Amino acid sequence: MSTKREPLPTLSMYTITAKLVTHLENAIIVALGEEARTCIRQGMMQFGLARVRLVSDQATDEGEVHCLSAYLSDDIETKEAKQEHQSIYVWMAKLFAEITKAVVDKYGEAGQDAVREGVRTFGQERGRGIASRANHMGQPNTLENYLSNYDMGRSELFEFENVFTEKNIEQTFTKCPFGQQWVDDGMGEYGILYCEMIDPAVAKGYNTDFEVEHDQYVIKDGVCHFNFSLHGKKGLSDD
Repeated sequence: MSTKREPLPTLSMYTITAKLVTHLENAIIVALGEEARTCIRQGMMQFGLARVRLVSDQATDEGEVHCLSAYLSDDIETKEAKQEHQSIYVWMAKLFAEITKAVVDKYGEAGQDAVREGVRTFGQERGRGIASRANHMGQPNTLENYLSNYDMGRSELFEFENVFTEKNIEQTFTKCPFGQQWVDDGMGEYGILYCEMIDPAVAKGYNTDFEVEHDQYVIKDGVCHFNFSLHGKKGLSDD
């Protein structure tokens, strides 16, 4: 008798945030050298070290190995940060923007490229994880199994529509907490470095034959619009 498999739980946004910053740190240090750590810490300080502490502790409790604690002292007081009512989605957007701003303001185009590379490797790791989640369910890493095994939960802060055709998924987000936060904070020039890279990177990590067209952005256009396609033998099954 076969045993029904239960989907793996989605990753928490604390784990995802810590994972993102760790990939950013690695790419920034590789590209710009050890002195760039001062920019990473500057961005964290601008965001708030108490907030970073809360993200770090929660991600550690969830088993994530990350770099956040290396930037923190043991005497950081977190009481006020705990009393805030902002969501972790907002915190992730703000932390990414502040680190990116500090790096780009100092290193210019080289800083932009380093941040893009960090987002790319972060996205590809997540994509490989989504493929593993599909495999756990006994499913191949085809188009039809991509969104159903996605690793990040979609809260009410997201509003989107998916349209499925034979070899394409058209996805339109009319509301995204990351993009909207960057717009609200006047940080669009930094947030766009995430938006331009993340979905193609996640898709490629999931399946190297995946193609993603991202032709509209919340930051620029008020909506995000995607076309996901996967052609050939790894496309949608025929049944």
